[in-house]
Amino acid sequence: MNQQFPRTTVGGISLSRMIIGTNWLLGWSHTSSSADHMIKQRYDSAEKFKPVLETYLSYGVDTIMAPFVHSPELVRAIKETEQKAGREIIMIDTPTLNVADSPEARREAEAMVKESARRGAKFCLIHHAAAEKLVNKGLGEIVRLDDYTKMIRDAGMIPGLSAHMPELVVYSDQNGYDVETYIQIFNCAGFLMQVEIETVAGNIHRAKKPVMVIKSMAAGRVTPYVGLTFAWNAIRPQDMVTLGAFSAQEVEEDIEISFAALEHRFPGMKRRASPTQDQAAFGVQG
Repeated sequence: MNQQFPRTTVGGISLSRMIIGTNWLLGWSHTSSSADHMIKQRYDSAEKFKPVLETYLSYGVDTIMAPFVHSPELVRAIKETEQKAGREIIMIDTPTLNVADSPEARREAEAMVKESARRGAKFCLIHHAAAEKLVNKGLGEIVRLDDYTKMIRDAGMIPGLSAHMPELVVYSDQNGYDVETYIQIFNCAGFLMQVEIETVAGNIHRAKKPVMVIKSMAAGRVTPYVGLTFAWNAIRPQDMVTLGAFSAQEVEEDIEISFAALEHRFPGMKRRASPTQDQAAFGVQG
């Protein structure tokens, strides 16, 4: 049996501290349209997702984050992997709700929340593209957020916020909104972060609820060793790292790097490839 990944508790639910990311399964590379196309070509059926999900699950990584409305095939793969493994995969949905202030928009948002629950999500974190429309910096509030967190609670799920905008965490904590966790962009390159790395790190450490950090490898702009070593050592024991991978082999590598970071040791990594491996700079072949 593989070493099992550490866990934390969010809203009374036990989650793996590593969360399965899905940008490199669903086609959002943050790199190029050709990379997006490559991902979508590779992962075009439920069967294609399963080896990746099974590898994560073998290490006790049983929590996955995605806007599941975009991929019924991924949802199917999750359900079939659960049946095969005899173990639940905890789904964190990140739907983009219609947050316009009208009865029609509320009905649309409520229908999307209910659909999220029907798909089997335990957590529903309002996508940043929707949540940020509600931010009023002058008031220091996220206006009408309670409408949506109540919808989520009424549907039987646990509410949270995707907070690309750092103020979402600050205002939510200050105003005591019914939010159990946050998604926050956080990486050593500052990629897509709206303020300095140190400022976001401070917000994470002061947050009243556990934080799920994303983009730890800056969408491929830093190596897994650099990005993951930074992320695991810069967050709190209750926080989580969302980690996407393009293959089962990448999952294995990134989990070893993550264990090494948590255990303060050097990971068991292969030397980098080169046409000439016999170079002193590469160290002794092990």
